[in-house]
Amino acid sequence: MLRTIIIDDEPPVRESLREMLKEHCCNVKVIAEAGSVISGVEAILKHHPDLILLDIRMADGTGFDLLEQIEPQECKVIFVTAYNEYAIKAFKFSALDYLLKPVDSDELKVAVEKAEHQVVKELKTQLDTLVKNLDTEDQSKKKIILKTADNIYLLRVNDISCCESDGKYTMIYLADGKKVMVSTTLKFYQDLLTEYGFFRVHKSYLINLEHIQRFEKAEGGYLILGNELKIPVASRKREELLDLFDHISE
Repeated sequence: MLRTIIIDDEPPVRESLREMLKEHCCNVKVIAEAGSVISGVEAILKHHPDLILLDIRMADGTGFDLLEQIEPQECKVIFVTAYNEYAIKAFKFSALDYLLKPVDSDELKVAVEKAEHQVVKELKTQLDTLVKNLDTEDQSKKKIILKTADNIYLLRVNDISCCESDGKYTMIYLADGKKVMVSTTLKFYQDLLTEYGFFRVHKSYLINLEHIQRFEKAEGGYLILGNELKIPVASRKREELLDLFDHISE
């Protein structure tokens, strides 16, 4: 049973979350609620919850301010947010669970199930990454967290050479030749990384344009990346890719 505290400065949101948890998450018990950073800290220190549903922007501060005051509490966190698309991408880069307002009950259930398996010690690394990514749009400083069954990797986006689809999994190739397999689809990384210089050249490959060494026209077309990876280019993507080359050279 996950002993849970709901922290949000909007009473209707707290009520809605409480009712959805009661109806859809039988493994959750709401032990307290709070409507501010100050009262939230007091509730956490008093009850020592397993899980916190945490609003980000409140009248007296942010959810991040709250978390700084409760370290090193052994609890899991699901953020509840009305942040814009840029901030949501920062959450995705950081591999942190979040719920967009208005909260959907199915998404809440999935987030709670994920929280049950979350390793608490990962939280600080994920939060640090989130805060840094919120502070910068500079790709050279952007970092991403990749989680596997055994490890959590903190990587610079620029160090990713390409991503290869393997069904519901994705193989991440790094510039130094290392590989990381994650249980996330290639479509997720396409949506996340396209604006940071990545391009879907094939149904199975998403490549970092910065790592292209040359384009070989033989056999329909192949890209050779800096780590000597040979990546096929789909015929329908070839013209678009060549247009990108022209744009880069201008």
